[in-house]
Amino acid sequence: MFHIYEKIAANEPYIIAEMSANHGGSLDNALEIVREAAKAGADCLKIQTYTADSLTIDSDNECFKIKGGLWDGYKLYDLYKEAGTPYEWQGLIKTECEKYGMDFLSTPFDKDGVDFLESLEVEAYKIASFELVDIPLIEYTASKGKPMIMSTGMASIDEIQDAIDACHRVGNEQIILLKCCSEYPAPWPDMHLGNIPDMSKRFNVPVGLSDHSAGSLGAVVGVALGACVIEKHVMLEGVDSADSKFSMTMTDFAQMVKDVRNAKMIAEGPNYELTDGEKSSTVFRRSIFVSKDIKAGDIFSEDNISVIRPSNGIEPKYYDDIVGKKAVKDVSKGTPLKWELIEE
Repeated sequence: MFHIYEKIAANEPYIIAEMSANHGGSLDNALEIVREAAKAGADCLKIQTYTADSLTIDSDNECFKIKGGLWDGYKLYDLYKEAGTPYEWQGLIKTECEKYGMDFLSTPFDKDGVDFLESLEVEAYKIASFELVDIPLIEYTASKGKPMIMSTGMASIDEIQDAIDACHRVGNEQIILLKCCSEYPAPWPDMHLGNIPDMSKRFNVPVGLSDHSAGSLGAVVGVALGACVIEKHVMLEGVDSADSKFSMTMTDFAQMVKDVRNAKMIAEGPNYELTDGEKSSTVFRRSIFVSKDIKAGDIFSEDNISVIRPSNGIEPKYYDDIVGKKAVKDVSKGTPLKWELIEE
């Protein structure tokens, strides 16, 4: 059973650890990432299901070469060949996830990838930001009738709607969008996390965050703004890969999981009921006390009554109603003022 909707219904953040290329070409690393992600408290481990040929072609044309950024100088085909997760590993990774109580999720990039994941009996699909405009792929993937988690980096409102409509055309209403900034790493001024509540209202679907920024702050802010899912790239210390420079170490990821869950708890509301702790603190609120000895018949005034802590006396909002009235009997300094001490 895929647990994302269960978590959303319980108002708990669903946290996805994205392995991507961070196995560094080693199955042992991949399985260790699964174990460490589970230990850190992730709900799900995500990989990517592609070959270099499913993403691009092997061409030396200049438009296939990356200029600037983390992968400057790479030819697309070579980058994807280096970074991919071998298909023969993926069933083993899924089994390891199940062993450690985590959901397994993958991003397909072509129909063959979807068919392969179907053979693994996956329970949900992820669509990457760069593939959000691949409507035929989205339709084919959504036709399998499983939850569709779609990242929206670079997408316009119309492009997001197109992707949603593609799911609807094949009868799939199980859509979750992830706000995303497709920069690696994503600078904070470009994050625009205020889109999260707007997307939720505009598209009427659950909205989370695929976070490529440094540290935990983006994820914490995202959850505070209503993100129900947090996806973060994770890595093992000392393992270099195509994605390691914008990925989070497992130690930091474990702290992020705690921060995100605490942020969700802190952001809950509206709720104006007093907590148990607050109820015990109300004794130290202010109230009206007698501040000088008073004789029967004396007039209550600013000279002999004060609004002070604790809360044993009449509430301060009645102060002006009391000033000018008479005491019905002698009252000593330090007595909390009660209505029975005041002449009607």
